[in-house]
Amino acid sequence: MNMSQPEFAAPHPDICTEEEISWLVHAFYAKARKDPKLGPIFEGHVSDWDAHFVQMINFWSMKLRGTSRFRGAPMPKHVALPGLTAELFGRWLHLFRETTGEMENPVLKFNADTLALHIGDRLWLRYQMERYPDRELVGLIE
Repeated sequence: MNMSQPEFAAPHPDICTEEEISWLVHAFYAKARKDPKLGPIFEGHVSDWDAHFVQMINFWSMKLRGTSRFRGAPMPKHVALPGLTAELFGRWLHLFRETTGEMENPVLKFNADTLALHIGDRLWLRYQMERYPDRELVGLIE
């Protein structure tokens, strides 16, 4: 696998290490928990941060490295949250990209950022379909 030029790649262990994923997850949530808009949402819905970190590390390991440790269904949990907006999803993406930008692995950054945008857009579209079935859908990707 050629890792010199960042390009979107299928999940592969050469994209990043488990340590990089762990750092990404912990650094991102440290920012998100302090964020005036996102912090209260996370703090109000995550009761066991240690378990959440394990789930998120397993999720990103699956998405980036192709591991099979993740077990869960994130869509229903996110759709159930009240009061989400496109601006909140945009803020989540901004903090995520800010965090990946602090990493020294351009292949990880590119792949994680691409996946985060896709995931955020899918979650936001599904949220709108469930919450506002009569409204026109507005994606994060324009």
